[in-house]
Amino acid sequence: MADIAIIGGHGKVAMRLAPLLQEAGHEVTAWVRNPQHVAEVAATGATVLEADVEQLDVDEMAVRLRGKDAVIWSAGAGGGSPTRTYAVDRDAAIRSMSAAEEAGVRRYVMVSYFGAGPGHGVPQDNPFFHYAEAKAAADDHLRSTGLRWTVLGPSSLTDDPGTGRIETGEGVTGGSVSRDDVAAVAAYVLDHPSSVGRTIEFNNGDTPIAQALA
Repeated sequence: MADIAIIGGHGKVAMRLAPLLQEAGHEVTAWVRNPQHVAEVAATGATVLEADVEQLDVDEMAVRLRGKDAVIWSAGAGGGSPTRTYAVDRDAAIRSMSAAEEAGVRRYVMVSYFGAGPGHGVPQDNPFFHYAEAKAAADDHLRSTGLRWTVLGPSSLTDDPGTGRIETGEGVTGGSVSRDDVAAVAAYVLDHPSSVGRTIEFNNGDTPIAQALA
């Protein structure tokens, strides 16, 4: 059993992930920025921590992470101003990595997106550009840390029911994947050390998650 912090606990993937982790025997603390979301997140069974990562510095995050075994970053600014996108998706994410190291948390799973990276190819005049830049910087920083990291790159997200089946690996291009299955992949990689040091881009497909990620 592990004690896991989900940062961005009210997100659509995180709300699906918390029950899966608990079913696997883990303890879950979900970080929530908005007090109005506390009851909804608590209904997943997770312990809720009110914490605005945009405002917390590294030391303040580290205090909240002490004693945890893993961090799952599933937070995001949700679009809007470029300033806030960089503040949350890049700067706060990077601070959380430093905080994890300071707190002695070794495992870190980043929920990113398919195609993230310096070569994302998003034009500068596209509203998605700032998010793409922020995620590229955060993901690259994570890879440079001493954390036992995994970067997940789900393709376009849907609210379709989960299938438990994905496609991943060389030659796979972006498609779509259900949020249910993104949560299932995150839960799987957390418990499987073979995913450490891997960037896993995936869509829904025909192969069971465990087999696809073996």
